[in-house]
Amino acid sequence: MQKLFIAFFVYLATKRIWLAAIAYIIASLFESGRTQQRRGQSRQRGFAQDPFEFYRQSSSKYDIPTMLMALSAAVMKADGKVLKAELDYVKQFFSQQFGNQFNSRHLQVLKQFLDSNQIPLNEICNDIRNRMPAEVRAQLVHYLFGIAKADGNVAESELKSIENIANLLGVSQQEFISLKNMFYRDVNSDYKILGVTASASNEEVKKAYRKMAITHHPDKVASMGEEYQKGAKEKFLKIQEAYENIKKNRRFK
Repeated sequence: MQKLFIAFFVYLATKRIWLAAIAYIIASLFESGRTQQRRGQSRQRGFAQDPFEFYRQSSSKYDIPTMLMALSAAVMKADGKVLKAELDYVKQFFSQQFGNQFNSRHLQVLKQFLDSNQIPLNEICNDIRNRMPAEVRAQLVHYLFGIAKADGNVAESELKSIENIANLLGVSQQEFISLKNMFYRDVNSDYKILGVTASASNEEVKKAYRKMAITHHPDKVASMGEEYQKGAKEKFLKIQEAYENIKKNRRFK
């Protein structure tokens, strides 16, 4: 708007359209320079002051890796400390998932999110919901539990962080409870993994197992990378293990 005013005043002063046009062009060049300078300063500062803007700029460049780095950072930071075991788990996942495309830039993005006081989870999870099917979103929650469990223990703060992300991703509560009990076990975890209670009949247990086996078969994420499929197989084995444990305790076939 300012460049229009400058051009207008030049025209009033000179009554020459061509001079007004030149003034408009010069003003536009100065404005463009200031904009580029502000963007450069913003990138140098990272997103400590505007994580939403950093995410919008980065997601157009890195897409899915940026989103996953943000979710990873949220869980890694949840208990107030970032451990080497967690970092190694994330690096291994990304290396296997993205191959040669995974490089130091991704780790720099992860560091930006780890250093930030705020991660725009609502916006990120909404983008993931629009891009990924339900099976893959559930697999992401499984991956996040893997980060939390990397040090051998899932802290309560990590559990709450993952539950919040699962809700934002549109993962059902029953699905979340099933995934949670693969990592955060109690006496009824085998039943919770199958989505039933300990009072369920044998037939109800069998029916729940068949449904879970179909829903979470590794073929559901066959189009994704190797690490997704590895996680899906691990989850599928947990479902089978839970069913076998119940069968053994109840002594039915």
